[in-house]
Amino acid sequence: MSDDSRYEAVSSRDARFDGEFFFAVSTTGIYCRPSCPASTPKRQNVTFYPTAAAAQGGGYRACRRCRPDAVPGSADWNTRADLVGRAMRLIGDGVVDREGVAGLAAHLGYSARQVQRQLNAEVGAGPIALARAQRAHTARVLMQTTGLRAAEVAFAAGFASVRQFNDTVREVYALTPGELRAARPGRSSRFGSVGAADGAGGVPLRLAHRGPYAAAEIFDHLAARALAGVEEMAGDRGDRLYRRTLRLPHGTGIAEVGERPGDGWLECRLHLSDLRDLTTATQRIRRLFDLDADPHAVAERLGADPALAPLVALRPGLRAPGTVDAQELTIRAVLGQQVSVAAGRTLGGALVAARGTPLRTPSGALTHTFPEPSALAGEDLRELGMPEARRAALRGVAEALADGSIGLDPGADRDRAEKELLGLRGVGPWTAGYVRMRALGDPDVLLTGDVAVRAGMRHTGADAVDAEAWRPWCTYATHHFWTAAADRRRTTSA
Repeated sequence: MSDDSRYEAVSSRDARFDGEFFFAVSTTGIYCRPSCPASTPKRQNVTFYPTAAAAQGGGYRACRRCRPDAVPGSADWNTRADLVGRAMRLIGDGVVDREGVAGLAAHLGYSARQVQRQLNAEVGAGPIALARAQRAHTARVLMQTTGLRAAEVAFAAGFASVRQFNDTVREVYALTPGELRAARPGRSSRFGSVGAADGAGGVPLRLAHRGPYAAAEIFDHLAARALAGVEEMAGDRGDRLYRRTLRLPHGTGIAEVGERPGDGWLECRLHLSDLRDLTTATQRIRRLFDLDADPHAVAERLGADPALAPLVALRPGLRAPGTVDAQELTIRAVLGQQVSVAAGRTLGGALVAARGTPLRTPSGALTHTFPEPSALAGEDLRELGMPEARRAALRGVAEALADGSIGLDPGADRDRAEKELLGLRGVGPWTAGYVRMRALGDPDVLLTGDVAVRAGMRHTGADAVDAEAWRPWCTYATHHFWTAAADRRRTTSA
């Protein structure tokens, strides 16, 4: 986009571009999202920034009316496989807070100086500034949704000191921490008051997304694959509550996400054993529910194909679910090779019961976190009742994940990870593609070897040779074919 087209988006308050860029107003000293309801500033007073961190670095504070720090992330960071895209995904996962810039550079395989230079050139801010902006947002959420003291919020959000926390909050929001808490919204939700000072009941969140959101389909997808002990789906279709356990860097957690969408968000509550995991847990839930997608761009590309156009029109905002744990998803993909979804779910439940880590305090049907790869490497796994060849494949994958010979973190090189997976005995193209699609969040994977995808393509008259025209959104085409095949089965059954 040019600056003139960005200004047109701001003038029309176009929410499609929230998170894709930010604009700052020199006469007020604030920065906003494109859909900010305030009066449109004059063009000569407006400067555009690719990230909130860049706007903060320019000396601007966040608008209190539109809360630009609460927008969805840019879909570019999921689409791009270059250094900058990989770095942005890792920073979102909290790597800089946990391991510093040197740790980020080590994950990426570049020098810290090169990472700094590339990020500054592309997004207008270095890794420390990007992580700082993220910490400020986490601090605001904790101040406005829990009763934690300011010092506890500071360290839970990742700040090194209370002084650093106070300075950052004043710089980003032009408020003291106490004033920030007093400004909490206080809106109601299915989890109680958003902004209620009650940390004992978890942290309530509103997870923003852009455009339409096909909640029923993504909840159907998760319900069909929910593993006993790790996941559960409560309630009736249209008002379900998805709950699952989380294995996080500093402890464990439980996430609860409601199916009924709000005005551009999903309601969520996180129960964490260590609040330092709030940023990481939030980003992983966002990846699971594909909340940073750009459904308008997907619909524009896929809807141009005559075979896909009816599917796109039938399900606007169809999402491609990711995962909260790439290692878990990879092991589950191996379990699901050459068997039905129901059979893979049964095997996964047996694995959790036999090898999962029990929660210190069970919560309803949630009793375990998914077993770590180290708990499976070198084990016989006879309790799963699978043929030896498939058990050997599962052990081989677990060993590769446990010793780090295959890296599947958010910043992993997708081509390299897929090649390494295919090099393991017993791992075929479907499994490697499925892992690339869900665990690594690649929006451009077409699983032509999948039986249901082929059935959906036959039903709609689509042809795999048209896949070039669907790029870079082949993953969404895969999900449209899956839903088309499911519709066909239901119609035939009826």
